[in-house]
Amino acid sequence: MPGIFDHPFLSGLFGDREAATLFEASADIRAMLRFEAALAVAQAKLGLIPAVAASHIATVAETFAPDIAALAAGTARDGVVIPELVRQLREAVGNEHAREVHLGATSQDVIDTSLVLRLKEFCRLLDTRLAGLIAAYEGLDRAFGARPLTGYTRMQAAIPISVSDRIRAWREPLTRHRGRLASLSFPVQFGGAAGTLDRFAEQGPPLRAALAGALGLDDAPQWQSQRDYVAEYGHVFALVSGSLGKFGQDVALMAQVGGEIALAGGGGSSAMPHKQNPVGAEVLVSLARFNAVQASALQHAMVHEQERSGAAWTLEWMILPQMAMAAAASLNRAQDLAGAIRRLGEAAAP
Repeated sequence: MPGIFDHPFLSGLFGDREAATLFEASADIRAMLRFEAALAVAQAKLGLIPAVAASHIATVAETFAPDIAALAAGTARDGVVIPELVRQLREAVGNEHAREVHLGATSQDVIDTSLVLRLKEFCRLLDTRLAGLIAAYEGLDRAFGARPLTGYTRMQAAIPISVSDRIRAWREPLTRHRGRLASLSFPVQFGGAAGTLDRFAEQGPPLRAALAGALGLDDAPQWQSQRDYVAEYGHVFALVSGSLGKFGQDVALMAQVGGEIALAGGGGSSAMPHKQNPVGAEVLVSLARFNAVQASALQHAMVHEQERSGAAWTLEWMILPQMAMAAAASLNRAQDLAGAIRRLGEAAAP
């Protein structure tokens, strides 16, 4: 059964094709093959493998299309896709250079680095969307900011405020989220069998640095059992969707009060044709609550026993892409909702 993000019709509310492409199997495979090619090239630069071998591996990896059914069978057998992927890649490279493929690396190196490569691109996408939504809020502020609005504290009418005051509470967290995205680190994962780069001795750190540089990632010592990087990505995603949930909740309440907001668009009822339900606002609240729950699960996934965990690592695969998709979908829906606002502020007295 498909999830809500790729469901045949629920994806109309929750889907995000642009973001989804970064979490598809094809994108994962491309990133894993980039790792294998970059590793071979970095090893050749340090004299660890022949340059001709690195060139050949990189050329093959660029166009290699693995047997997906065999990858599925291999994953069921081994618990990870890399042994079967490397087997197929070595076969494609040929006997002369097959032993230089994946030299000194381990499955987690490839899988984690693939994730980080794709998350780096995904976070650029989020930043672009945050900037666009901030601009939309600023446009609403220019149009309606001076209008009066009733302020509410603890769900009770309080004192008069302006529309600008309400919009500021929507906009300013997004500026902080852009700062959080800018401060994230995107480190290569490369530690070998137990995280010690034992295969390379004193050449290990220079090799890791060369690999990071080739992939455009940060150089950092192995972090295979230190999952704060992954938890931090999820934390930022939950903050983004949470702030947008507050926007959605405010819009839904303003629509309920009546007179404070006018929205264009759908929200029709099959039983009550006179209604215009604030669907976009409601979706933002749902996505915020979804990511709040997932953030707790991602904290559980930080508990990796000893030098590598199978269970905690697998839990991340189940959670983090869903959180990313929820954050991306929230930004899309929030942009749509902001664009649907035709009026903000209390109606003028007759």
